[in-house]
Amino acid sequence: MALFGTDGIRGLANRDLTAELALDVAVAAAHILVETNPDKSHRPKAIVGQDSRASGEFLEAAVVAGLTSAGVDVYRVGVLPTPAIAHLVAESGADLGVMISASHNPAPDNGIKLFSRGGGKLDDSIEAAIEARIGEPWERPTGGGVGRAINDDTAAERYLKHLLASVTTPLKGLKIVVDCANGASSVVAPEAYRRAGAEVIAIFDAPNGWNINDDCGSTHLHQVRSAVLREGADFGITHDGDADRVLAVDAKGNEVDGDVIMTILARGFKASGLLKSNTIVATVMSNLGFFHAMKEAGISVETTAVGDRYVLEKLIEKGFSLGGEQSGHLIMREFATTGDGTLTALALAQEVVKSGKTLQDLATAMVRFPQVLINVKNVAKEKLDSSQAIKAAVKAAEAKLGDQGRVLLRASGTEPLVRVMVEAQSDNLAKEIASDLVKVVEAELG
Repeated sequence: MALFGTDGIRGLANRDLTAELALDVAVAAAHILVETNPDKSHRPKAIVGQDSRASGEFLEAAVVAGLTSAGVDVYRVGVLPTPAIAHLVAESGADLGVMISASHNPAPDNGIKLFSRGGGKLDDSIEAAIEARIGEPWERPTGGGVGRAINDDTAAERYLKHLLASVTTPLKGLKIVVDCANGASSVVAPEAYRRAGAEVIAIFDAPNGWNINDDCGSTHLHQVRSAVLREGADFGITHDGDADRVLAVDAKGNEVDGDVIMTILARGFKASGLLKSNTIVATVMSNLGFFHAMKEAGISVETTAVGDRYVLEKLIEKGFSLGGEQSGHLIMREFATTGDGTLTALALAQEVVKSGKTLQDLATAMVRFPQVLINVKNVAKEKLDSSQAIKAAVKAAEAKLGDQGRVLLRASGTEPLVRVMVEAQSDNLAKEIASDLVKVVEAELG
């Protein structure tokens, strides 16, 4: 079983993801790092950060031990969002970034995300090379050859300055609620919005090691919705545990997901001449309403597989400036090398101010199609693409929907299941077609 998933390594801390494994991964990453270092004149440098989980403390210690024992100087930046680590790697010219986080997962889980020189996520080939090198015999440096561990107390302020450099329209007059998920954004996100000029009400901004994502954050929108209605705010934003994504609710409490945020930003970027090639990148899971909204706005869409790393690859390959996912991972290439929830929220807030409209009004640019998603479990997902019966069923469903609906069958990258997604003009029709497809998948792959 592969160690790296679609977004680094993740599992139950101290059982799946142990201190020993974290140390071994760090050593293997250091070896790959040293071998591929184009400048042999300086000792390799790594940035290491974490979210607010208690397990991050022992995992950070293990990662730092592994890197320094292999001759890498480590700069510990403490609790900061994942995109802060990516930025700090690029800004400082570091050779590696390590973020210890399990994103939106519950507190007992944790994970390790690695960033390469320049602040991008590691290529699949590099991750495979690291995995292959774990546990290999190696000659350990001694004396002056070992790395040093340095606490970097300036990192948060440097990241804040980076975020605020993206603000050209002050947020004066806006009242915003921000749900920090008791996670990595608890300090920097509210501070960024305040410095940008908004009145900020922060909730779930007191992490204690165990309360990250606990009935709060982007997977529990009812909290920010209640706070917005209670406070009479203009809108609310909510982050996940490591703040690489953001969702929002308008003043009435209506959800504004990643597709709607992409719609608003794409239209705003186009009007400002910032949307390169007049194109946005989205994944195959974006709602059909998003594609229709882009067509109406005269904006082209290029699609990728699910995962922000694939969105980034397409942005780099084609030189585009904006892309993202329905989940709220948005990448603005002018400012970042990865999804950044705080950066995205600042851009969204600026569009509200510049337009003179409410977020609710801006969100009407996209009309969501009813969507049904069913996970068909315990099936032979590897046979999905070869089943002629499934292909025929999908073709028949697509003919029934025409251009007013969409069908997507996708094998999970981590579990033995197939995801059946249907969008249609009505919820009943979507459910009917999805149910029929599930029966075919179960019969063919079960």
